[in-house]
Amino acid sequence: MSPQQSTDERPVDATGQDLNPAEPAEDLRDRYADLVDRVRQARTAYYVEDAPTISDAEYDELYHRLEELEALHPEIVANDSPTQEVGGEVSAAFAPVKHLARMYSLEDVFSTDELTAWLEKTTASIEALPGAPAPAWLTELKIDGLAVNLLYRDGELVRAATRGDGTTGEDVTHNVRTISSIPTTLTGDGVPAEVEVRGEVFISSRDFRALNEAIVAEGRAPFANPRNAAAGSLRQKDPEVTARRRLSMFVHGVGAATGLEAESQSAVYELLKAWGLPVSPYCRVLGSTGEVLAFIEEFGRRRHDLIHEIDGIVVKVDDRRTQFRLGHTSRVPRWSVAYKYPPEEVNTKLLDILVNVGRTGRVTPFGLMEPVRVAGSTVEMATLHNQDVVKAKGVLIGDTVVLRKAGDVIPEIVGPVVALRDGTEREFVMPSHCPSCGTELRPAKEGDVDIRCPNARSCPSQLRERVFHAAGRGAFDIEALGYEAALALTRPDEPETPPLTSEAQLFDLTPEDLREVRIRREKKSKGVPTGETELVPYFWTKGTAKKPSEPTATTRKLFEELEKAKAQPLWRVLVALSIRHVGPTAARSLATAFGSLPAIRAADEETLAHADGVGPVIAAAVTEWFTEPWRCEIVARWAAAGVRMEDEVDESVPRTLEGVTVVVTGSLERYSRDSAKEAVLVRGGKASGSVSKKTDFLVAGENAGTKLDKAEQLGVPVLDEAGFELLLAEGPEAFTDGRAIGGTDDDEDGE
Repeated sequence: MSPQQSTDERPVDATGQDLNPAEPAEDLRDRYADLVDRVRQARTAYYVEDAPTISDAEYDELYHRLEELEALHPEIVANDSPTQEVGGEVSAAFAPVKHLARMYSLEDVFSTDELTAWLEKTTASIEALPGAPAPAWLTELKIDGLAVNLLYRDGELVRAATRGDGTTGEDVTHNVRTISSIPTTLTGDGVPAEVEVRGEVFISSRDFRALNEAIVAEGRAPFANPRNAAAGSLRQKDPEVTARRRLSMFVHGVGAATGLEAESQSAVYELLKAWGLPVSPYCRVLGSTGEVLAFIEEFGRRRHDLIHEIDGIVVKVDDRRTQFRLGHTSRVPRWSVAYKYPPEEVNTKLLDILVNVGRTGRVTPFGLMEPVRVAGSTVEMATLHNQDVVKAKGVLIGDTVVLRKAGDVIPEIVGPVVALRDGTEREFVMPSHCPSCGTELRPAKEGDVDIRCPNARSCPSQLRERVFHAAGRGAFDIEALGYEAALALTRPDEPETPPLTSEAQLFDLTPEDLREVRIRREKKSKGVPTGETELVPYFWTKGTAKKPSEPTATTRKLFEELEKAKAQPLWRVLVALSIRHVGPTAARSLATAFGSLPAIRAADEETLAHADGVGPVIAAAVTEWFTEPWRCEIVARWAAAGVRMEDEVDESVPRTLEGVTVVVTGSLERYSRDSAKEAVLVRGGKASGSVSKKTDFLVAGENAGTKLDKAEQLGVPVLDEAGFELLLAEGPEAFTDGRAIGGTDDDEDGE
């Protein structure tokens, strides 16, 4: 929540200049009325019509601009301002229901600094209460769903209503009865004669995807996000439609209740669970600000691996008597707050849908959008995977779309904002011929969803992607050979014949081969783009009368790194060859099993398939790859240039991990992820990427995440870095004599 300011303390800058100079009263009121109207329209679209027209982030920005304006000018605040209300309006399509006890909104904070300030302020308020216990914070996930109030009398569900405006909601009893997780009869001891149970109705992430695919297949517009899918499903006039939508609910509190005896919020949750109500598995009682911030960080990493979508974390004072004594404002409880994660979803315009041809010929549609800032970066392109995904998402060229980017995850178009369509939108049509080389596109085999360009040898796009892939961190790791450099090598604007017509030539290049390579770049005048373009040298400097043209520093670095790449281990060479299905994991397995590229090439498909970690699909892909003479030429040319084609076996390294499967997760101090896996493999072990019952040990560094959770659930031994080094040195026998695996005796959670 933005800090409140009085009209007597107007904000000023360092020189004393008023940052909010007076504006004519009429203009101020017009600006205020316009802001109120925009917030109201957005709320109606969100809460009543279940068809939002702006993103959550845009709404939050509008709402807080309204709050700040009202804080600076309290004299203009209207009694019916959205800031004075809870939730949204009540739809006329359903009978109104008055809640026995009012339902409140939550105060929002948008940074850990704001949250810390709230915790400190609330702690001070609690300490000022005579006899109040030290604060403990019940911390849980903020579900992106629809708030619902369940009324039970004598243990029987008699009514269900949406939150509405906090006092009056919509009667959705018949629809709620179709949700299998909500009991119609409470069981267990101590059920009150009358109790309101509050919670959130949602649709799981998996069911949301299936629902949208089914809706689009029927020719109807998809839901924009899971929250609106849940709200729209719950507000169906026909309960049978609701029943087919696979809704769920987690309860998180009570309203009016007769004879409810529970001293804490967490004890209430235990009672609700004992009565048969669904309680979220994602909640903890924490004792300090540091623990709350760690909870936020943990679920920020895990948020897309959960049952449902979340947009934040809710923190509540756990002691119920303290909650009562702290009370409420007109809109929010003083004992609870919602921390909102930085927005990962925004709205933007989908300008076009184009296609990219990948290194194995797969043709992938991608969206070209108006540039928009999301999750810390500016995004203007997002993958759409294949033509079936475009159809399933229901997006049209020209749509306003919901764009998601979670941290470092590839940007994704979630779906269209149907309410903003004006009839000018058009469908995407998948091309029939390769946009790069003109070859007719077709599936690799019958039944494949993906279509591919079969011109693998000379399609310029495939060659560019293979060169860029060969230079990647998982292959030769040539930092100076980025995407633009790969483009310049394979398809420059000048000369007509590029330096590379096959990746076989990569290690034969010389600086002189790159002297005439030019690309087209936008002209700038005093650092400002002019809108005009010019051809400029890419690998060499522009020559002058005083200083002749020469290779750039980056070009010199490129050739240094090409030389170093020749000594990379065999598995990296295998990855660099762009054999379909052969990524780092499969490449390591092949290198470990056969030791040299000639041995891999000589092995038949059955022998390859029987190698640990390979299997029939990878074996078939490897065998097929070597049937093409032009591909064999790549291997021959690289070998002739000095690229290493055989791993040296270090006899001094003991085979301590024969038959042992190890998963490494999180950040280790003395090992990168690759070097940790290498240490396992050279000792005869298997370095797996996922935890299962077959996993022998999990090595967990900082920020271990969900793999650590799964290992603990399955009872897989968890090692810290010291334990990992002991495992490498002595093998699993090191942990059969009672020595500790990792952590300390008082670290009950293994974290």
